Amino acid sequence: MSQRNTDVTAQVIQDQACPIVEVLDHVAGKWSIGVIVAAADGPIRFTELERAVNGISRRMLTLTLRKLERDGLLVRTVYPTVPPRVEYSLTDMARELHASLLTLTSWAERHRADIIAARAEYDEREDAELSTATA
Repeated sequence: MSQRNTDVTAQVIQDQACPIVEVLDHVAGKWSIGVIVAAADGPIRFTELERAVNGISRRMLTLTLRKLERDGLLVRTVYPTVPPRVEYSLTDMARELHASLLTLTSWAERHRADIIAARAEYDEREDAELSTATA
C-alpha cells in the first residue's frame, strides 16, 4: 500500500473516532456523570443540580448542561412563569447511559478491595525495587 493510501485510511479512521472520543470526553467527565446521576430520578432544576453535584461551580454546571443538551442527553424545559422556571431531564439515551454507569459503579464496588490490594502489592514491589537499586 502506498504512503498516500495509508494516510487516507488513517485519516478516515481518525475522522470516525473523533466524534466518539468527543462524546466520551463529555459523558465520562466527573461533572457530566454527576449531572446524569442527579437527574436520573426525574426533572431537576439548576439550583438542585448545583447542590447535588459536589464541588461544581455555577459556570461549570452551565457549560456541562449545555454540552449534555447539545449531545442529546438532556432536555431543557423553560416554563413561562415569573421568574422563569427551568428544568432538566434525561433523554432515553441518557437513561441508557445511566444504566451503564450503574453497572460500572457496581463493578467498582465489587472490586474495590481487589484494587486496593493490587495497589498495595504494586507499591511494595516498587519500594523494594527502589531500595535494591539505591543500595
